[in-house]
Amino acid sequence: MKAPVQHREPARRGLALAMAAAAVLGGCAVGPNFKPPAAPPAQRYTPEELPPRTTASEGPAGAAQTWAYGADIPAQWWTLFRSEKLNALVDQAMRGSPDVAAAQAALRQAHENVLAQRGGLLPAIDATGSAARQKISGAAFGQPEAGAVIYSLFNASVNVSYTLDLWGGVRRGIEAQEAQAEYQNFQLEATYLSLSTNVVTTAIQEASLRAQIQATEEIIAADRRQLETVERQLALGAVSRLDVLTQQTQLANEIAALQPLRKQLQQNRDLLAVLLGQSPDQALPAQFVLDDLKLPEDLPVSLPARLVEQRPDVRAQQALLHQASAEIGVATSNLLPQITLTGAYGGTSTQFSDLFKSGSNVWNVGAGITQPIFHGGELLHRKRAAVAAYDQALAAYRGTVLTALSNVADALYALDADATTLQQLDAATQAAEDTLRVSRVRYEAGSISPLELLVIQRTYNQTRIAQLRAQAARYADTAALFQALGGGWWNRSAPNPTVAR
Repeated sequence: MKAPVQHREPARRGLALAMAAAAVLGGCAVGPNFKPPAAPPAQRYTPEELPPRTTASEGPAGAAQTWAYGADIPAQWWTLFRSEKLNALVDQAMRGSPDVAAAQAALRQAHENVLAQRGGLLPAIDATGSAARQKISGAAFGQPEAGAVIYSLFNASVNVSYTLDLWGGVRRGIEAQEAQAEYQNFQLEATYLSLSTNVVTTAIQEASLRAQIQATEEIIAADRRQLETVERQLALGAVSRLDVLTQQTQLANEIAALQPLRKQLQQNRDLLAVLLGQSPDQALPAQFVLDDLKLPEDLPVSLPARLVEQRPDVRAQQALLHQASAEIGVATSNLLPQITLTGAYGGTSTQFSDLFKSGSNVWNVGAGITQPIFHGGELLHRKRAAVAAYDQALAAYRGTVLTALSNVADALYALDADATTLQQLDAATQAAEDTLRVSRVRYEAGSISPLELLVIQRTYNQTRIAQLRAQAARYADTAALFQALGGGWWNRSAPNPTVAR
């Protein structure tokens, strides 16, 4: 009864030695050790230094905005617009958006792939069993006179195999999967940022369209009153039929201009429903007007060196670069010898009841080495392809960084131009309104013709609509700046609702 114990000891010692060898030899990993690229040396976003604050005007959305260089961005940056309705809308979108759900699932998948890849560092242990009933003829052994033998054969064993990670190929594979998980994490952050920005800008667009519709309806009402006046003058013989037709044309054009605005408003509401994860037939929770929003006056502007750490798209591209670097190590390790240790312990018996008795015990311990010699250049070219993939990822990373810097510069230019544009349009609208008021008095007095009044009305209408669009542009480009700077995800106090950890 002691012999089986003696037979098991060599197997155990062999496996223990194999594991010890793996621990000693597994300290190195071929391929490059990844280092993030250096931050851009730029100190600012524009060739010339922008004024420290934008111009201001007296009307709505006319406050001056100040650049706070180096200041941090709040995680929920949209709250700076001071609208409870907008805050609730963004929160609802975060919970209901299919894009967020898809990005969360992709991140969970990436985490599971990392855990699966880590299994390569451990031995693979499998249990096998078989049972067979067979008949063997003595002729198969050169003894036909022995006749045939019918018997049952039962086998049960535990098999262990382990490939030594001598060159770090398995660890590089894990590193690549971890980089992929990091990429998916920043893809999720990019989804959050894109969604919140789209909700904010869509709400701003709705507010702008409602203001334009209201202004157009007021203009139409004034044109109707003007048409009634011209028709009375026609009856008195004070004006010609041409003057009436001209005023009717003006009114018809204003009514026609109202329809595209209403169409855009409805399409905008449909877009907002999709962002919230709703079908267009469902009622939306709120309607927005420009008075619901307050223009943020102190705008944080991160330095360029900090921007590459904040932008989710830049960090995602950096993760892909890391993955490409690790893949070089995987491809390099495939060119080198691979050592595999195997072992098995079990039993074989013709009677199932004897399968686990000492006399039925069998075991084996083995080792094998594989050195690639000729694969038609496959392994070498795969390594070269991995190096080329890294170069491609590096170029893509640099392009993403340049795009990020450009996005911030564009937003800063836009905000500076928006403020000046609104200031001029506020003045132009006030002048056009005053001109129209005086012109109507003069028209009533017969000092100007209906055609002259019509031209002045048209100028006021166009200026008023342009003013409303300029007000909305300041809000929308402010949101664009927050998006360009990365959105403040790093300041979130609670973890993202991504995966159960």
